[in-house]
Amino acid sequence: MKNTVSTFLDMKAKGQRIAEITAYDYTTAKLVEASGINAILVGDSLGMVMMGYKDTLPVTLEDMIHHGASVVRGVQDTMVIMDMPFMSYQQSVYDAVVNAGRLIKETGANAVKLEGGAAVTEQIKAIVDSGIIVQAHLGLTPQSVNAFGGFKVQGKGEDNARRLLEDAFKVQEAGAFSVVLECVPPKLAALISRKLTIPTIGIGAGAGCDGQVLVYQDMLNMSGDFKPKFVKHFANIGDEMIAAFKEYKNEVAEGTFPAPENSFVKSDCSDEFLEKLDAEY
Repeated sequence: MKNTVSTFLDMKAKGQRIAEITAYDYTTAKLVEASGINAILVGDSLGMVMMGYKDTLPVTLEDMIHHGASVVRGVQDTMVIMDMPFMSYQQSVYDAVVNAGRLIKETGANAVKLEGGAAVTEQIKAIVDSGIIVQAHLGLTPQSVNAFGGFKVQGKGEDNARRLLEDAFKVQEAGAFSVVLECVPPKLAALISRKLTIPTIGIGAGAGCDGQVLVYQDMLNMSGDFKPKFVKHFANIGDEMIAAFKEYKNEVAEGTFPAPENSFVKSDCSDEFLEKLDAEY
């Protein structure tokens, strides 16, 4: 059954946890679909894990559309949520609606996600009023990495905690159907989750959220030595890939690959003809 806004709201009402994960291509999206995960986030994190940037800021709308359309082609029942990249919605409400529309029209995705609280409630409302569903994003918002002075936990201290809770109410009132809470103290995240009627999706925000999201390269240990504190390695796919690549290289070097079973052995040409051809040239 297709995962929709109603699915998310029903799961929150029933106390069922929502599973969301990133994907950026057709092949990975098909694997996520087969797992039964509720939603794929085509995150602007692709700038770091797929394109090699140091942060998400260089990612363009065209980058997001390219990867998002690939993901959508790989799923049927999984909700697909598209990140709105840096400067695609901050400058004006008009830009926000137009660019959100492009993400939906040109990829076939189901929703968009944008970062920020009170400062972007007008954009959220306008996008929702245009018929596009929105996931909000509070706490550590990576597009504000320079303003934060790095990737740091948000909502620490009484004033910041109050502001984060108020921002959560504001994005809910603006029409967001869910909100990501990133790198927020767990007790505060749990409080926000209890107070809101929309689901919260945590990343580095503890188990008290209504759901969780992870970057799939992180949880499969494909990112080398870097491991954020909030990540669990559910498999060591990176090591398995390296081992497979090395085995392939060795078999090529030794001439054991391709073996006869890996080749098209049938030919319309007889051995006699090939010997004649060999002699002629």
